[in-house]
Amino acid sequence: MNEIDHYFQFLIESGGSDLHLSEGEPAKIRVHGSVTGISEEILDHDTIHRLLGQICEPNAFQKYLQTGDLDFAYEMDENSRFRCNYFKQQKGLAAVFRLIPTKIATLDDLGIPHAVREFADMRSGLVLVTGPTGSGKSTTLAALVDYINTNQARHIITVEEPIEFVHSNKQSIITQREVPIQTPSFADGLRASLREDSDIVLVGEMRDLETIQLALTAAETGLLVFGTLHTNNARKTVDRIIDVFPSDQQSQVRTMLAASLRGVVAQLLMKRIDKPGRVAVNEIMFATPAVSAIIREGATQKLADVIVGGKAMGMQFMDDAIWQKLQQGIVSPEEAYMKSIDKSRFKRFLPASLQHLGDAGGA
Repeated sequence: MNEIDHYFQFLIESGGSDLHLSEGEPAKIRVHGSVTGISEEILDHDTIHRLLGQICEPNAFQKYLQTGDLDFAYEMDENSRFRCNYFKQQKGLAAVFRLIPTKIATLDDLGIPHAVREFADMRSGLVLVTGPTGSGKSTTLAALVDYINTNQARHIITVEEPIEFVHSNKQSIITQREVPIQTPSFADGLRASLREDSDIVLVGEMRDLETIQLALTAAETGLLVFGTLHTNNARKTVDRIIDVFPSDQQSQVRTMLAASLRGVVAQLLMKRIDKPGRVAVNEIMFATPAVSAIIREGATQKLADVIVGGKAMGMQFMDDAIWQKLQQGIVSPEEAYMKSIDKSRFKRFLPASLQHLGDAGGA
């Protein structure tokens, strides 16, 4: 057993999600959203160098020491898999490890609204699953892929950095490719998928113009493309995709996106007050003719009204989803206020001692 595995075991036993190791600092873990120290002992250079080197392929470790960044996955045993991010910081070496559940949760387990299953039945187009870092996008996408794998016979290609959830073939064939090991970049993996008899492609991150352009093209040519972005709601998602392109191309991109977008599922995790843990809240937008027209016009400020008005179709506005959790007593007024878009809607529920948050305009 590696020395670092003792830290991983402590993380698992504590019900934590992330382990933080940083030179010049004690080890810390994140449990239910809060970070706490696990010992007083400061990690010196030799210790952290030894710990990080134990689970990393030697050539990759040397590259990390030169460049200062590395992403990979580590399997401690068949029940414990970690996403590892090595980086350098002011005091020296550092790493964050995210525990990846080996059992893929279902959409029901995660409490994802039933309407999201409709995206799994689509035959082509672009579906975006969005949210800030650590909001459970990968977990939701894994559940969606597993739902397709269980119920449909299709060829699904995933392009990820690193591969987090490992899928075994059920009804579908699943091909998982890791950046930069099996394919140099997201764009390369996406381009290759067009020649690999795929029905569905999952792009782990759409972070640059080339990847977004290829995703739009693949969606137009008849593939169902699932992608992720770090945006909080449907409107910001549409704006982000268009803003990546130079201004002289934006009207053309609006037309392409209006034609190929099938929907957006935005996700936030909120701290619960009814029991330990966090709960997912989702904004759901389906690309109706009204949504497509708004995207073509570039009038994304109108999307919120369409989403609120599309309740009967399964659409859901983020603030309404947060409101529901507040009404059910699952989240606190402060948490609802901090995560909401329209702060004024939630301000009156803040306790008197926190009313100043509302006056300051919130987070």
